[in-house]
Amino acid sequence: MKQVFSLSEKAWSGSPVQFAWQKTLGTFLALTGGDNAVKIFDRHGQKRNEISLPGNCVAMDWDKDGDTLAIIADKSSAIFLWDANTNKTSQVDSGMRDAMSFLLWSRVGTLLAVGTSKGNLLIYNRQTSRKISVLGKHTKRITCGCWSTENLLALGGEDKIITISNQEGDTIRQTSVSSDPSDMQFSVMKTDERVSTRESTVSVVVGKKTLFLFNLNDPDNPIDLTFQQAYGSIVSYRWYGDGYIMIGFSRGCLVVISTHIREIGQEIFQAHNHKDNLSSIAISQSLNKAASCGDNCIKIHDLSDLREMYAIINLDDENKGVDKLAWTDDGQLLAVSSRIGSLHVFLTKLPILGDACNTRIAYLTSLLEVTIANHVERELPVAVSVEVEPSFVAIGVYHLAVGMNNRAWFYALGENNVKKLKDVEYLGTVASMHLNSDYAAALFEGKVQLHMTGVINYFYIEDWQYVNEYRHSVSVRKVFPDPNGTRLAFIDDKSDGFVYCPVNDRLYEIPDFSPTIKGILWEHWPMDKGVFVAFDDDKAYTYVFYKDAIQGSKIILAGGTEVPFSHKPLLLYNGELTCQTPSGKTNNMYLSTHRFLGNLKDLGPNELTQMLTQTLTLKRFSEAWELCRLLNDQSGWNELGKACLYHMEVDFAIRVYRTFGNAGMVMSLEQIKGIEEHNLLAGHLAMFTGDFNLAQDLYLASSCPVAALEMRKDLQHWDSALQLAKRLAPDQIPFLSKEYAMQLEFTGDYSNALSHYEKGITGNNKYQDHDEACLAGVAQMSIRVGDIRRGVNQAIKHSSRLLKRDCGAILENMKQFSEAAQLYEKGQYYDKAASVYIRCKNWAKVGELLPHVSSPKIHLQYAKAKEADGRYNEAVIAYEHAKQWDSVIRLYLDHLNNPEKAVNIVRETQSLDGAKMVARFFLQLGDYGSAIQFLVMSKCNNEAFTLAQQHNKMEIYADIISSESATNEDYQSIALYFEEEKKHFQAGKFFLLCGQYGRALKHFMKSPGTEDNLAIEMAIETVGLAKDEALTNQLIDYLMGESDGMPKDAKYLFHLYMALKQYKEAARTAIIIAREEQCSGNYRNAHDVLFSMYSELKTQKIKIPSEMATNLMILHSYMLAKTHIKRGDHMKGARMLIRVANNISKFPSHVVQILTSVVIECHRAGLKNSAFSFAAMLMRPEYRNKIDLKYKKKIEAVVRHPSTTAIEEPTTACPYCAFQLPECELLCPSCKNNLPYCIATGHHMVQDDWTVCPHCDFPALYSEFKNMLETENTCPMCSERIDIAHLKKINDCTQYLTPENGDQ
Repeated sequence: MKQVFSLSEKAWSGSPVQFAWQKTLGTFLALTGGDNAVKIFDRHGQKRNEISLPGNCVAMDWDKDGDTLAIIADKSSAIFLWDANTNKTSQVDSGMRDAMSFLLWSRVGTLLAVGTSKGNLLIYNRQTSRKISVLGKHTKRITCGCWSTENLLALGGEDKIITISNQEGDTIRQTSVSSDPSDMQFSVMKTDERVSTRESTVSVVVGKKTLFLFNLNDPDNPIDLTFQQAYGSIVSYRWYGDGYIMIGFSRGCLVVISTHIREIGQEIFQAHNHKDNLSSIAISQSLNKAASCGDNCIKIHDLSDLREMYAIINLDDENKGVDKLAWTDDGQLLAVSSRIGSLHVFLTKLPILGDACNTRIAYLTSLLEVTIANHVERELPVAVSVEVEPSFVAIGVYHLAVGMNNRAWFYALGENNVKKLKDVEYLGTVASMHLNSDYAAALFEGKVQLHMTGVINYFYIEDWQYVNEYRHSVSVRKVFPDPNGTRLAFIDDKSDGFVYCPVNDRLYEIPDFSPTIKGILWEHWPMDKGVFVAFDDDKAYTYVFYKDAIQGSKIILAGGTEVPFSHKPLLLYNGELTCQTPSGKTNNMYLSTHRFLGNLKDLGPNELTQMLTQTLTLKRFSEAWELCRLLNDQSGWNELGKACLYHMEVDFAIRVYRTFGNAGMVMSLEQIKGIEEHNLLAGHLAMFTGDFNLAQDLYLASSCPVAALEMRKDLQHWDSALQLAKRLAPDQIPFLSKEYAMQLEFTGDYSNALSHYEKGITGNNKYQDHDEACLAGVAQMSIRVGDIRRGVNQAIKHSSRLLKRDCGAILENMKQFSEAAQLYEKGQYYDKAASVYIRCKNWAKVGELLPHVSSPKIHLQYAKAKEADGRYNEAVIAYEHAKQWDSVIRLYLDHLNNPEKAVNIVRETQSLDGAKMVARFFLQLGDYGSAIQFLVMSKCNNEAFTLAQQHNKMEIYADIISSESATNEDYQSIALYFEEEKKHFQAGKFFLLCGQYGRALKHFMKSPGTEDNLAIEMAIETVGLAKDEALTNQLIDYLMGESDGMPKDAKYLFHLYMALKQYKEAARTAIIIAREEQCSGNYRNAHDVLFSMYSELKTQKIKIPSEMATNLMILHSYMLAKTHIKRGDHMKGARMLIRVANNISKFPSHVVQILTSVVIECHRAGLKNSAFSFAAMLMRPEYRNKIDLKYKKKIEAVVRHPSTTAIEEPTTACPYCAFQLPECELLCPSCKNNLPYCIATGHHMVQDDWTVCPHCDFPALYSEFKNMLETENTCPMCSERIDIAHLKKINDCTQYLTPENGDQ
């Protein structure tokens, strides 16, 4: 609160002063102390007059209008009257002989009541000068009183009586109180049934302790309210609001009570406002504030929320405390007197006067002070002292104007100072004023600005002429141009708001415009053109003027912001509203529509989404971009993109859509961004946003109206496109008619579709495909609407097969089978045609079409029909085409007596039902074996088993079932049957199949000798599958002859070990078997036994015994010798035979034969020395007589004529160490490794000529093996057939040169 002035005079010091504000206007303050005078001051503290009195002032009061001040003084019977308008004092003789003690003006008239110390009353009418004296109104001194709004006078005196009198002085009510009354007031009590607002209650403080309420309508039931002793005595009280009373107590408490009958006695509010004492309270209804004073401070509360302390004023110099408190009626000034005779006046409410020019504002900060500020450009505020309290303020670029009534004062604004220029008087009271850089425009009595008569003129000052005029339908009350002057908002006499654009002479109504709006402020931030606020006392409404939107220019309401009490908006800049406050300061606040300008970091998605909506409404796209980035949500970007399109911000829209990956929209916008014509561009954008009707209107208004037609075509809005084509492109009508007809056909409107198909026919060969499509549509629609003959003829004439099919389908659905079949046949849809002919029983036609029909279903239908007619041969053929094999079999068996054909079909098709039919057929013929076979084929195993059992055909059943996938139960039942029949082999076989290995082994070992060999093999297989040690031992005992004293062949033991995967035992057994075979001269058998064991051990990765490897090598060399001799390669044959002869002990059965072959082959090969050696061996006595006579003489000749010549054996490299050694040598003298040998030649292997058999993986010399395969096509080791193309040379043979191979 700003202090306006203080008053203190020596004559007043030491004692309290009385003061009274002029009522209504509050221009003057009457003040008196102990100096026998009343001084009159104006509201700025300047003394205007002084009224001398014969004694001290007893009482003074202003009349209701503030025109006259009445004063009474002791030692005088005169009433002093000071006229505020003339500044003159007059006196009225009261006619009273006793001292006057009380004075009060009426609240509604010109009546003045004066009371005396002896209880007499004078009522003086200022207007008529009439005096009414009432003697004896009270018996003692009249001390207090009040007037009501009905001119009733209530008085209280020291006689403890309260009287109620009318304006004539007649007593109409009277009551007594218990103590001295004081501070009497009229008011309205709260009641449940309020019939009027007449002031019918008198309140009075009694004895400083209680508050007495006397209701004139209920005089017999007064209310006496008593308060807590701790509060102290009642100092002062005030009525306010709807029957509330605020009471101040001497000990500093402030209490609010209600006078409602239900609430009487309840404290609504209580606060200990002052520590030691409270001396006075005051209420300003216009400010809605209450003040209390005590100690040395003033505390002000807001009546709407008493708990809120509005302000505290400390008077530190007043150490004796403050005394009385009073507000002016308008609430602008608050006066407080002290106990030592001083008075202080504070400014509590300023007239809210202000103006703005661009971003500079001027506003009233004190009664005689105007402050100029520019918050946006951060200029320091400048305070300007003015000569009068202004009623209007105007600010320009370089000037300030203030004024009141018909006078204005102008000031020049310098850089550091403000200089007064001049004052101007106008011919009438100035209502408002505006300044620019050079001129001032004052509005008074409808002059200067002609808009008061309903006309808005734009006046160009440089040319001094009007440039634009707009005539409104009613008078214009106020205008508010934007900073650039290109738009203005105005309010007319109907309280409607509009925005007028002089550039295009367009007027836009402001929507939802409140009739209470007092002014409009345009946004001064240069980036936010088009935003303005319309404000009243409570709210500021944000509007946005959309100049360039696809829907055209319009104004929308963006939102509302609560304006604090008594704040007047002066300037709007970037969403920040600068308001002038009642205290003479400015207050900045953000509009609720601009909350996005604050800190966004800690906000959640919901708040960010709301702010995004605000930014889009205000076209703040840069801020919207940041919000979308924070939200990181597809829908946010989409909304921003749509808003950019709506406001025709194409470049920004491209940026947005590119950000969230809408490539299609980016490409579309890139194509149109260069378009300058507004309507055409707006049409494209409206189309992109989905507002197609608007897009069409805009296209039609543009220079390219055909774009509307193209849009409708793209959207397939064919009806709209047709309407447009009649006007814009008649040549397009046939093509649009066809498209529209297709759409109508889809929706089922066949009649209109037919009409449009007909309209679509051009008759131009250039559009033959189009015409054919239309003719096809005519054919189909003709059928649809019932003109079948026309449709069928049209379809037959048409070249399209598909049309015939479609029309046939339509006719088929319409049950027009004959025509449908005809069209299907014409279209070569033979399956469909035959199907429809079948439906209409036209078998002849079906028969004609059958060769072309592929559908089994149709063949089946035809077959059934022929079978019913007894034409079985034709039926069988049809059933075969239909793949109905059961029916074919049935006919062959039942009607055509061709079982062979039936059996063949069953075997080919594996038909279960067919097999059953064939089985029944053979059963009837007594061919049980065949019947059993087909019963098994039809999965009727139980019936087959029973049949086999009954007719002793179990062997047949067993043979069949063992080749089929049967169940264990089937196998067991057969096994049990054979067990009973003592057929051990068959019983064992089927026990093995059903997994009963013990029983199977038992039967195999009991099997008679004729089946001995196979039974033992089966027993070995059984033990191998069982993996049961007891069964294994049982079979071994059997093979060794433990059970029957008859040892079995060793090969079975070998097979057993192999089946049990006991490879080491199998290997030992194999060596023994091979040795026996070798001794018996069965060299091929011995070779095969050793090879199979060798391969198995190799597969199982078990080390191969060296004896096995050596025996295999010698046996293989013997086999190779025979091969080489057969091929005529005697040298290789001789070398192999020499190797065999060196191990002749392993061939005891054929020693002489082998040695004879060695001598002969060596002789042929030229190995004379070797031939002599082995010939000499033959001449030994044990061999000599066994030599074949054919060769005996020749061998003897070799011995008798020995030749020592020998062909040296070629050498090749050792594959391990590359040492050169004879090619048939298999032990390297250098590295001591056993060398792998070639299975084709018997030579040792060399690294650079390596290959292996694809089957047995044994090595061979690639070149030699390849030569051998050219004449022999089997492997000499494994006897498997080899394709020479599969033989591959191995470049890296490291894997074959392992120590294991070396040890072999």
